[in-house]
Amino acid sequence: MAVIKELIRTEADGTISFGDYSLDAKAKYDNFEHSGDLYKVKTFREITKLERNGMFVYESVPGTSVTELSITEQGMNFQVEGSEDAEITLGLEEEKDYEISVNGAVVGQMKTNLGGKLTLSVELDPAKAVEVAVARV
Repeated sequence: MAVIKELIRTEADGTISFGDYSLDAKAKYDNFEHSGDLYKVKTFREITKLERNGMFVYESVPGTSVTELSITEQGMNFQVEGSEDAEITLGLEEEKDYEISVNGAVVGQMKTNLGGKLTLSVELDPAKAVEVAVARV
């Protein structure tokens, strides 16, 4: 996997990919249309952020590249890559329990806060993507 040079794109399987953690300066892409929704991405080496229809979806510190992001009523699935370990915050349903899996292994359950945010840490290696699955319990 590599950084997403076009900042955001639709994949052949209907998922989206976004983010470029190799950039030294902030870059953004606004009003990217995908499946009837408008997405906005901001990305560079320090942070990557994604919004859908003006609502928070994803943020990582430092910046990351995300591929094959799939959002359903039950949660999210994606692959993430970065130059170092990242703290990832996801926008999900408010006050719900979610099971988090990394590379197919369940790492635990967490409950979202009143704003629907869930924060997790992921160990990253620039040469290898990590698969993250977050499913409502």
